[in-house]
Amino acid sequence: MRPRPGTVGVPVPGTAVRIADDGEILVKGGIVFGSYWHNPAASDAVLQDEWFATGDLGALDEDGYLTITGRKKDLLVTSGGKNVSPAVLEDRLRSRPPVGQCIVVGDNRPFVAALITLDPDAVAHWLAVRKLPAETPMSEVVRDPRMRADVQKAVDYANEAVSRAESIRAFALVEGEFNEDNGLLTPSLKVKRHAVTAAYADEIEALYRR
Repeated sequence: MRPRPGTVGVPVPGTAVRIADDGEILVKGGIVFGSYWHNPAASDAVLQDEWFATGDLGALDEDGYLTITGRKKDLLVTSGGKNVSPAVLEDRLRSRPPVGQCIVVGDNRPFVAALITLDPDAVAHWLAVRKLPAETPMSEVVRDPRMRADVQKAVDYANEAVSRAESIRAFALVEGEFNEDNGLLTPSLKVKRHAVTAAYADEIEALYRR
């Protein structure tokens, strides 16, 4: 079968894939290991009736192509009981300037929201196009209604991929960046979700007081 952009393809021969009720990808077949070495508890946690729980979330289309949408450990559950995979929203947000980094929040909250940083190069271009001083403080940029309107377009784009219950209803533009130096990114440039939510706890609370 032909490759299908946005998917990881179809299962290899001799391998079965199904999606659990909670969205987790389960795999069965000769490629699946029998057990962890001398660790039956760990084996029991991920193997049941020869099905391996991958820890990834995903979906199978009508032709059997598999799409990975996130990690189960990152799954958010709103106070209304809606399961939300933040990776779907975050990946689409980061693909649209002027967004730099972002994190979607909403676990045990009434709706989904996001913290968003601005990409420095995109900000420099944004200022130049509007003939604004290059040295404009980031504290002013994040409060500029025109910048918020541009970021809202990125949010709208991200929301196109999910249902209304999963969509971002509010966002905060924050100064600074998520990077290794401040402990908010891993060496592989993945956002440290718990570190970011701790560092920006006040900003997150403010999103839900509006």
